[in-house]
Amino acid sequence: MQSLEHSHARPIDLACLGRLAVDLYAQQVGARLEDVSSFAKYLGGSSANIAFGAARLGLRSAMLSRVGDEQMGRFLTETLQREGCDVSQVQIDPQRLTGLVLLGLKDRDTFPLLFYRENCADMALDAALISEVFIADCRALLITGTHLSAPGVRSASRQALAYAARHQVLRVLDIDYRPVLWGLTGRGEGARRFVASAAVTVQLQEVLPEFDLLIGTEEEFRIAGGVAGDLLASLRAVRKISAATLVVKLGAAGCCFIPGPVPERLADALTVPGEPVEVMNVLGAGDAFAAGLMTGLLQGKGFVQAARLANACGAIVVSRHACAPAMPTPAELQHWFGGQRSARVEADHRLAHLHRVSAARPRWEPLYVMAFDHRSQFFDLARETGAAEQRIQQLKHLLLRSVEQTTQQLQLQGQVGVLIDGGRYGGDALAAATGRGWWVGRPVELPGSRPLRFDGTLSIGSTLVRWPAEQVVKCLVHYHPDDLVDLRLAQEQKLLELWQATRASGHELLLEIILPPDRAVAGHADTDVIRSVQRLYNLGIQPEWWKLAPMQTAAWEALATLVAARDPLCRGVVILGLNQPLRALAESFSQAHNPVVKGFMVGRSLWAEPARRWLAASIDDATLVQTVADNFAELVQAWRTRADRSGPAAPPTSRQQGAIA
Repeated sequence: MQSLEHSHARPIDLACLGRLAVDLYAQQVGARLEDVSSFAKYLGGSSANIAFGAARLGLRSAMLSRVGDEQMGRFLTETLQREGCDVSQVQIDPQRLTGLVLLGLKDRDTFPLLFYRENCADMALDAALISEVFIADCRALLITGTHLSAPGVRSASRQALAYAARHQVLRVLDIDYRPVLWGLTGRGEGARRFVASAAVTVQLQEVLPEFDLLIGTEEEFRIAGGVAGDLLASLRAVRKISAATLVVKLGAAGCCFIPGPVPERLADALTVPGEPVEVMNVLGAGDAFAAGLMTGLLQGKGFVQAARLANACGAIVVSRHACAPAMPTPAELQHWFGGQRSARVEADHRLAHLHRVSAARPRWEPLYVMAFDHRSQFFDLARETGAAEQRIQQLKHLLLRSVEQTTQQLQLQGQVGVLIDGGRYGGDALAAATGRGWWVGRPVELPGSRPLRFDGTLSIGSTLVRWPAEQVVKCLVHYHPDDLVDLRLAQEQKLLELWQATRASGHELLLEIILPPDRAVAGHADTDVIRSVQRLYNLGIQPEWWKLAPMQTAAWEALATLVAARDPLCRGVVILGLNQPLRALAESFSQAHNPVVKGFMVGRSLWAEPARRWLAASIDDATLVQTVADNFAELVQAWRTRADRSGPAAPPTSRQQGAIA
């Protein structure tokens, strides 16, 4: 395999050419595909999974493929972009639809697949649109076998290979043999892994000499070599026509490395053992392996280190639902190789937490949120002013306009958010706020409940299934660690239920802790808040966000120390308003110098009085919008002034890179 030393300065480490499709995974594990009732949508396609996984591991990856000019195509490109993958070479097809796969999980050995790929976009990859300039800027080009199975994509693949050879780009083939995609099985036999075919062997062998590195399972090397039932003979047949380094995947046994002549016995090849795990789903294991292997090699590791990384990536993915989203992060692998992991992946809560919090995600720093998720307070305002209750819905739309106005005026995109209820008052405003790139939170607590109850449901887990993934679950709890035992345990049980529900649904969680008035002790509020946070951490609850009342500088420092010790990848803390005057809030900001405090989430302090006057018909819509926008802007400026005085922000902690063992 050629040296990569000369290519370090190139802007792209790994370009992946091949399938880019939507995976719809059955959510009912154990059911026949015929009986599945719901599916989860993920990025899919072998090449796309590799590009995604490599980007997650820190490589500068790129995707060369084609998608439809429609919602599913945009879903795929946006998903890759969020992970840091270059999609500038993904072609947009104005006529064809994006490819689609339905996948079932019947048992550990049965994974029915249905490929919806009749004239799909990625199989129409246009060779004429492949950029030689772009390929020349890559260190490695990886192609997967499906894009050698039809004339059009074969031509595109060979064009890319020619450019790669011209510019000394490492050329990699992941054989990725899918008999159904070569037209060798019935369409319902997508899970069938091997069908002998002399025609496929001939087509593969025509292009094998053009590659520097070949990756495949035992079955895949048998189809490449063409000697039925004899892996070593097939490897020797491949070696006769190709000088490429061979990496043979052996499943749970690991993988072996053959850079030169094929040995007499496979056991004589350099072999790196696999990582023992309980298998949930083997789909995507090979893609994860390739992502890990290429990451290790392109980071300058020898084969043994790169293979250990690859085996770990494959092992982690087979223990999880889905392919691309299951790919591990550097932080997970650091934990994996650090000797602290559980023998059963699904039981390793630390690994699961790292998977959630160390993957790429939008940064919100600073974060300015207007909260109008209130329900009882709006009802009380309407009753006090004699306004019809239905006007509350219109009022929330006007408050949304105030946020829009302030966002434009102060250029807050990427720093602004809203808290809005999803019921009859705020449902329409919540829908309007979702999908525009703002931070969006939504409450679950029954207003005023103590012990905590959830609003409108006795099953919070089934409720969250219907929520958009971007909506952050916000829960206000009136909590004190010294509450009477029965009350405290009831509160904590509800919070644990919510914590587990958000872990299953994938939603971020914001916990708003307010000390109950009957427990307030002068001079002890800050200490009691920190004790409350510590108690919830002791229970294993690690929300992405904390929302707390203003505190003194020393208390913020103590809280930051606690968070750093218990959950260093926590998103941070935001300050709540408690209907305090704007001047008092602004003064409290001056105490919040510590970088753990990311911003504020304030409601009534901004809109209570203007809303009262609007409901009483004392001011019109425009005046309400302008007044609230001015208040919001004043608070944003107060935070910015505090930030200017407190020095530079702390380095980002939203993505932990960590060394890979």
